[in-house]
Amino acid sequence: MNGDQGTGNLREQVLQRVRAEIIAGESPPGTMYTAPTLAAALGVSSTPAREALLELARGGLLEPVRNRGFRVKEPTLQALRDVFDLREILELHAARIVALKSRKDLSALGALADEIRSAVEADDVRRYLEADRAYHRILLEAAGNTALTDTVMGLRDTMRLYGIRSRAGQLRQIESIAEHYEIISLAEAGEADRLEALMRRHIRSWEPIFVDALTQTGAQLPRS
Repeated sequence: MNGDQGTGNLREQVLQRVRAEIIAGESPPGTMYTAPTLAAALGVSSTPAREALLELARGGLLEPVRNRGFRVKEPTLQALRDVFDLREILELHAARIVALKSRKDLSALGALADEIRSAVEADDVRRYLEADRAYHRILLEAAGNTALTDTVMGLRDTMRLYGIRSRAGQLRQIESIAEHYEIISLAEAGEADRLEALMRRHIRSWEPIFVDALTQTGAQLPRS
């Protein structure tokens, strides 16, 4: 990373890097991060590294460990299912708002859909996740509700995408390519009902893949 960039920009780059490692399952539960080690690995100062780790701790992906650093938290099946439930409610609501708007600018989504397709073809999961995140943020922002956008993005950023590199996960990535283009077409055409149905499938199709992979890690579903 370029040390000449502002601290805020470096913090965001570190945050994106570590968040992608965690949600893609590259840094499993129990993995420790420290600001000095992370800073040295990425070629930045300790300040943006520590700020990024603190932000991820506030978001629930990490937990501070006294005198040691930050540990990747153990997820649960119930937490995963709860996030899917909330995402479905909120993202379908946002999609309907966008579809019914008489004026909307979704021009940036096409290039991101292309980037998603390119990432899948290159089998670059991290690039896929970054492009997918940017795509859905822009779609959410088109609804014009900042609180809604921030809430959904916060939920998305807490999800652990176990199984995304599995055969089922790879096939799901391939399936999602066409869906990203169809979402644009339906939103622009004002097809609210069809867009909601597509968004429900787009979100929920990942759930059994993540649940199956998470179950294989030995995580237990709380019954309380």
